[in-house]
Amino acid sequence: MTINWDEIDAFSKELIYKAGEKIRQSFQEKLQIDTKSDANDLVTNMDKEIERFFVEEVKKFDPSHQLIGEEGFGDQLDTLNGIVWIVDPIDGTMNFVHQQRNFAVSVGIYHDGVGMLGYVYDVVLDELYHAYKGQGAYLNNKKLPLLKPVDIEQSILALNTLWVAPHESIPYEVFAPLVHKARGTRSYGSAALEMAYIAAGRLDGYITMRLSPWDIAGGKVLIEEVGGVVTDLYNEPHSLLEKSSFLAGNPSIHKVIFEQYIEGKLKKNSST
Repeated sequence: MTINWDEIDAFSKELIYKAGEKIRQSFQEKLQIDTKSDANDLVTNMDKEIERFFVEEVKKFDPSHQLIGEEGFGDQLDTLNGIVWIVDPIDGTMNFVHQQRNFAVSVGIYHDGVGMLGYVYDVVLDELYHAYKGQGAYLNNKKLPLLKPVDIEQSILALNTLWVAPHESIPYEVFAPLVHKARGTRSYGSAALEMAYIAAGRLDGYITMRLSPWDIAGGKVLIEEVGGVVTDLYNEPHSLLEKSSFLAGNPSIHKVIFEQYIEGKLKKNSST
């Protein structure tokens, strides 16, 4: 059976723009805000509504397509066989609640575990970062250039300050020297946007201890289509079926961070 990826790409973009409009309209409404794993792990009625929208529309488009999402309205999968959508309806919910900016809709579409299409949509700025395997990555239909080497001293890295302060799951001494070496660090509160910024050359690398598949799926395709590297902290690929640590960026930055700051210094039996 031949898969028409052009048709799926067009359909995906249509859904994402519709989801964005639903989210923008919600700015005038009172949100229902709940918590999940802890008091800072927020979920709103819009997170749930947007994910249900994706599930319903994707199943109408092709019932054979499967979907996993952050809020649990999709399928429960233990493999990525066939065509699988991996969706985060609102990545950066805390920003959505408190700022009404710095959040994104993230979608990755995989075929037998291979990322074929990736999307990160900055709803407020109306910026759609999208990638098509073998055809490059784009920002609002303008093709993004391949990433160029950057010295660590000139790099801007995405790294939450949580990981350079005393913490039970990681020795803060691992990344503190890197923070001093890099030109600067940023934390936007949305993994999807931080990955999109790497693809666009706005950031050079991103490090974090724990991300879920829906955080990674769309941005992974974007970064790889501009020649970037996406692995876990131990330089191994993600399964995209469970949480894992995360290291991504320009190939030169990825190599330096792993070889000089992580390898041999971070034990694999930690919670990462």
